[in-house]
Amino acid sequence: MDLLKQLDRSISAQDLYVELRNQGVSMGLATVYRSLEALKLEGVVQSRPIASGEALYSLSQADRHHLTCLQCGNSVPIDQCPVHDLEVQLNQSYQFKIYYHMLEFFGLCDRCQQAPSEPGMEF
Repeated sequence: MDLLKQLDRSISAQDLYVELRNQGVSMGLATVYRSLEALKLEGVVQSRPIASGEALYSLSQADRHHLTCLQCGNSVPIDQCPVHDLEVQLNQSYQFKIYYHMLEFFGLCDRCQQAPSEPGMEF
């Protein structure tokens, strides 16, 4: 968890494993995954799936929202939260302790829309 504080950014479990090894921490990759999942269940860590299917982990903070390009994988944060009021309502109506929420839109970024498509990639 200290490493997540130091990095102050989202990171995959595999990249976190490499960072830990670089710092001399001997821990297996499966242990990294189990630890992240345990911290997620406590609300300390949040995970966000990205277009590749991998998850990025970070310390639970303010809610995060993104526009993610399916072609290049670039992810752009969205500053406003269109579902904040719904979260408050759900929390009160169901007495459900919400740690965080995420909202993600998937599509093509401007750069990928401008790039010529590869042959055979038309749908």
